[in-house]
Amino acid sequence: MPQIKQQKKRVLTNNKAHKRNVSAKSAMKTSIKKVLVAVEANDKEAALAAYKAACSKLDSAVAKGLKHKNYAANQKSRLAKAINAIQ
Repeated sequence: MPQIKQQKKRVLTNNKAHKRNVSAKSAMKTSIKKVLVAVEANDKEAALAAYKAACSKLDSAVAKGLKHKNYAANQKSRLAKAINAIQ
């Protein structure tokens, strides 16, 4: 445990940031899974709506520094390819 007052503050702020980051990453992963579930069900309209939300979450994660921009680009491409494969 830290003994210095400022170190104690840093522990608290780091914990808050960690919770915020975990929440954002979890929301991003959930939105990606929703797209894949819609694709599995061959529901193109639901997949497109979920894709729009997932793109927003991915862009937000990149802006916050949680994920690399290439990760977001690869995920968007993979999801778009899956949606376009629906007949």
